[in-house]
Amino acid sequence: MTEILFYHLTESKLEDALPPLLEKSLARGWRVAVQTADAARRDRLDAHLWVYRDDSFLPHGTEEAPFAEAQPVLLTAGDGNANDATVRFIVDGAAPPAPDAYERMVFMFDGYDQEQVEGARAEWKRLRGSGHSLTYWQQDRDGRWVKKA
Repeated sequence: MTEILFYHLTESKLEDALPPLLEKSLARGWRVAVQTADAARRDRLDAHLWVYRDDSFLPHGTEEAPFAEAQPVLLTAGDGNANDATVRFIVDGAAPPAPDAYERMVFMFDGYDQEQVEGARAEWKRLRGSGHSLTYWQQDRDGRWVKKA
């Protein structure tokens, strides 16, 4: 079964919270796909990941770039899995593919965007009875992730 995690952003923006999670994923040897709601958002996130920190290098590419299949982190606006990722991040309320193709699926949603919150709730309800392991994480005041019951 797929491990499904819901990350509720309450203290930081996606642009600040996503890169450390991607770094941890790569450190564990995981291949990752990050699915955005549209191509424009994918491209903005792509540009951000190159410069989010002065001392960082996060190897990634987009589904539109050459050698997409070789990218350890692939940004996509669709439901394909060109880089054979085992971990998929769903951001900005994107419509997720079936979770069965992944070891881990992570929904990240902005707690100040009502549409994203409602979408995450609907996904939780839809997936709860599917036999997958679901966990919910929320940021504390310092931006650290805390697992909630």
